[in-house]
Amino acid sequence: MNRHATYALSVLSIAFLGACATGMGGPSASADLAARSGSAVSGNVVFSEAGGKLRVEATVAGLTPGEHGFHVHEAGDCSAPDASSAKGHFNPVGQPHGHYAGPEHHGGDMPNLLADAQGNARYSAEVSGLSLSGATNGIVGRSVVIHADPDDYKSQPAGNSGKRVACGVIAVR
Repeated sequence: MNRHATYALSVLSIAFLGACATGMGGPSASADLAARSGSAVSGNVVFSEAGGKLRVEATVAGLTPGEHGFHVHEAGDCSAPDASSAKGHFNPVGQPHGHYAGPEHHGGDMPNLLADAQGNARYSAEVSGLSLSGATNGIVGRSVVIHADPDDYKSQPAGNSGKRVACGVIAVR
C-alpha cells in the first residue's frame, strides 16, 4: 500500500472509530439555550444516559460570574420573555425542593452551574431519578433553565434562584 492510501485509510479509520464511540453511548438529547429576562446568555446542554444515571453536559456563555441555579422545568415551552412558560421545576414524584443529592428533591433539581470571571461555564454532572424518556421521569419535551442566582437548595418552591436568564427545550437530536 502506498503512503497516500495508508494515510487515507488512517483518516477513515479514525472517523469511523469516532462515529462508533459517539453512537455507542446510546441515545441523547439536547437543548439550545436562548437568552431570557434581558440577559445575553447562550449555550447548549446535552443529556445522555449511562449506568442508570442521566449525564448532563453544558457549555454556556454570557452569564454573570459565579453560581447559577440550573434545573429541568416541567414544560417544554421557552416562549415567554422571562421563561415563565417553562412552568416550575420538573417534579414527577411530588417532592419538596431540595439538594439534588438529598432524599427529598424535585426531579429537575441539579447542581448549580459555575461561571468563570468571563461569564463562561462548562458543566458536567450526573443526576439520578431522571431519564431521557419514560412515563414518569422522562425529560425529552421539557425545558432546561438557568437562573440568575445560585440555588440555595432549601427555599420553597424553587431554591430562591432568581429570574430565569436562559431557557431551552429538550429534544432528541
